[in-house]
Amino acid sequence: MPFFCCADGSLPVSRILKNRARSLFLLIIMGFMAAPACATEPTRFFHSGDGAIQLVSEKNSKRFSGCYRQADGQYDADALKAIAGVFGAPHDPARPVLSLRLIEFLDFLQDRLKPGALLTITSGYRAPQYNANLRKRGALAAKASLHQYGMAADIVIQGVDSKRVWETIRGLGFGGAGYYHGRTVHVDVGPARFWDEKTSGVGSGLSDDNKLIGVVTDYDAYRPGGLVRLRFIRMTAFPIGVRAAFWLVPAEQPDGADGAIPIKVDVGPTDAAGCGQFSDIDQMAALDGRLPADIRPGCYRIRAAFCDGLWDKMPESVSTPEFEIRMP
Repeated sequence: MPFFCCADGSLPVSRILKNRARSLFLLIIMGFMAAPACATEPTRFFHSGDGAIQLVSEKNSKRFSGCYRQADGQYDADALKAIAGVFGAPHDPARPVLSLRLIEFLDFLQDRLKPGALLTITSGYRAPQYNANLRKRGALAAKASLHQYGMAADIVIQGVDSKRVWETIRGLGFGGAGYYHGRTVHVDVGPARFWDEKTSGVGSGLSDDNKLIGVVTDYDAYRPGGLVRLRFIRMTAFPIGVRAAFWLVPAEQPDGADGAIPIKVDVGPTDAAGCGQFSDIDQMAALDGRLPADIRPGCYRIRAAFCDGLWDKMPESVSTPEFEIRMP
């Protein structure tokens, strides 16, 4: 079962904990305890592994094998830098491109399907211009590809059939998985969706004019008063105006209902209408805000609204996936 928060058919926190305990028991049976003892504290992601991973890049031959998350739940900066190198992603500790959620999810899959198996990255991070060049050459590369955001990878798990990886992700109902009837499978930590070479939608104009634009948080769990970093994803047209007013919405409430809590997010300089202007993907990769210190524990999402209306297919607002606020 997926470790979602608690709305729209997803799981309440009590069942999340129960499922986590069940998953841990299964991992022990599968030999999990023989793996390096890296992390013992609860993680900040709904899908996470044991804190150790074995990676190799098919493109640059870089490798990583070991712990990236420490016993206290903190991340090892040197390990994250090395992992970013395997993915071919630029690395700035203050503003990393490679998604921690992706690293944790790949670790989760590795532990679940074949603990300790080598995971080969056949395609990791793609700079936006590189992705555009792939499309010009006729490659099966989506215009709004999450590879451009450090949130996707094409992988091979040693000794595990690619179709089994795809089916496992489908069963979780989390993230994206693309299966092309070959040795690799596309894995991402964007919205839940699943496809093959016939249903990918590449070249159909599905994402034109920011129709699929979204926003995600950097973690799945926070403390009251904690810093939250937002990343906008799947943009295909610029400029984009974002209102400085963001809203924290309890999971059980629909957007627009009473009870939303205003939060301040740094969108940079704003115009007279209170809008920040953005002209590329990188500018929208790290918008920082702070959660209210007196917020009650529970499940929430953050809603962002857009300005200008330059793009006909673009929604007026978007919300993050649900996340959890926990007490210390």
